[in-house]
Amino acid sequence: QVQLVESGGGLVQPGGSLRLSCAASGFSFSAYGMSWYRQATGKEREFVARISGNGQSTNYADSVKGRCTISRDNNKNTVYLQLNTLKLEDTAVYYCRRTNSNFWGQGTQVTVSS
Repeated sequence: QVQLVESGGGLVQPGGSLRLSCAASGFSFSAYGMSWYRQATGKEREFVARISGNGQSTNYADSVKGRCTISRDNNKNTVYLQLNTLKLEDTAVYYCRRTNSNFWGQGTQVTVSS
């Protein structure tokens, strides 16, 4: 069965960086685009970034563009989200998703606080 397991979240000061990982299993990873979303307390889940199956195409939300890089390693069945210059408003649970599917990970908490 499809499994998506995020890791790498934590507490970081404003201006800091984190790299999130999402390990995938149960499907042909390189055949599917992958996405990251986030949900802050009391807010709706929002799109952050997506990457195509071969990694050649990426898209970002305006709120993270220039501060965020999505990448993938198809040999490791893992998609990454590098977050830089973190802001207080980046605090959220971050989820990975197999793009355009109902397959989501359980989420990893990112807290930006001084």
